[in-house]
Amino acid sequence: MKPLSDIGLIGLAVMGENLVLNMANKGFTVTAFNRSVEKVEKFLSGRAAGKSIRGATSLAELVASLEKPRKIMLMVKAGKAVDEVIEQLIPHLEAGDIIIDGGNTHFPDSNRRTAYLRSKGLLYIGTGVSGGEEGALTGPSIMPGGAKEAWPAVKPIFQAIAAKVDDGTPCCDWVGDDGAGHFVKMVHNGIEYGDMQLICEAYQIMKDLLGMSAGEMHEVFKEWNEGELDSYLIEITRDILAYNENGEPLVDKILDTAGQKGTGKWTGVSALELGVPLTLIGEAVFARCLSAQKDERVAASKVLNGPTPQFSGDKKAFIEDLRGALLAAKIVSYAQGYVLMREAAKEYNWELNYGGIALMWRGGCIIRSAFLGKIKEAFDRNSELTNLLVDPYFVDKVTNAQAGWRRVISAAIVNGVSAPALTSALTYFDGYRSARLPANLLQAQRDFFGAHTYERIDRPRGEFFHTNWTGRGGDTASTTYNV
Repeated sequence: MKPLSDIGLIGLAVMGENLVLNMANKGFTVTAFNRSVEKVEKFLSGRAAGKSIRGATSLAELVASLEKPRKIMLMVKAGKAVDEVIEQLIPHLEAGDIIIDGGNTHFPDSNRRTAYLRSKGLLYIGTGVSGGEEGALTGPSIMPGGAKEAWPAVKPIFQAIAAKVDDGTPCCDWVGDDGAGHFVKMVHNGIEYGDMQLICEAYQIMKDLLGMSAGEMHEVFKEWNEGELDSYLIEITRDILAYNENGEPLVDKILDTAGQKGTGKWTGVSALELGVPLTLIGEAVFARCLSAQKDERVAASKVLNGPTPQFSGDKKAFIEDLRGALLAAKIVSYAQGYVLMREAAKEYNWELNYGGIALMWRGGCIIRSAFLGKIKEAFDRNSELTNLLVDPYFVDKVTNAQAGWRRVISAAIVNGVSAPALTSALTYFDGYRSARLPANLLQAQRDFFGAHTYERIDRPRGEFFHTNWTGRGGDTASTTYNV
């Protein structure tokens, strides 16, 4: 073992332990520390035994064990705990040392910490890490941002432990300044919410409308995973539907209340703040909220009536329609996520590589899929692409799926099967492709009750007008502004 470690890691929960093992397996020497020293001792005598991993019993010992510039990765609960550990570390560090936050941190905290640590002569990296327990051990997707001058020191480690695509390219590269890394990870998680909800709606339609068994649905997802929908989430859905307990599908025994840790909500709030119509991911978050109201839903089901689902058409053809609807809605979800990242880049003065982000998501992370390669190609064709929906490849895919997509949504609505994300995606698509929306009437309403003014189609953009609609109002108009 080297006399000094290449990197230190604080926080030996599932992700922390597996990242330490991943680093050691790639030839790096790591010092592990945890607030509970017993956990360090257990780790060293167990999974870490015989590997290039040493333990520390204090932060001072951890810092002293590292080569300079010291690199310390925090895998602790996001929020106050991160700030507390940073404050405890600062007295032991020297100018140029690097603190890396690998948790699910809200990006404004990374903006703040980058500036704060720079004022102390230290460097901060806020990095999203996706892939769960398995990814952390075998190769996650890593999305670092913060102080760019720190990147050369951590790049060899991060790119060595990251997942690799087929040509060996690591699913890790510098994202951007300040909180850019954590912002991109937040959007990744928002898209993950959307993907999961879309899959669940396809499952619900097959189950409630088509009357399919878990085994039959397993075969459908197995087939889908061999085509355009090939992805980690489709793959695990296939396997979940095949898992039996005492001869019965386990999925049918799981309570229908979904949990969430906040990243989907953050994505939706950021979209509202930046004025981006992130409708599908918003619906996915609200669907989880509605699922949590289990007792209310059970009570409501006894007094609120709706249609009994009945299907009489060609089941095989409908399943193909459903596949196309799922693909088209997935395209909308990613399109909205990328618009959000583009607006954030403008707002925070980040230089984001959108094709590179798709590449980082190709492997290791929860939303990894073959589909992401097409997003990379779209941005290779046009780095200034405003929306994925107007890229020729995606235009073709959505156009081909459109008729079946509408049939699926119509059948769900007529038969009373809830499909909020699939429906929201189609509504966004119809709105986005509309050269004229009814916002002209909305502006007239705003001007009528609040003198908020409006623009005219027969005058240049940027000129604002107010009408005295009732004859009782004055000529004074409200200030024109957008929140």
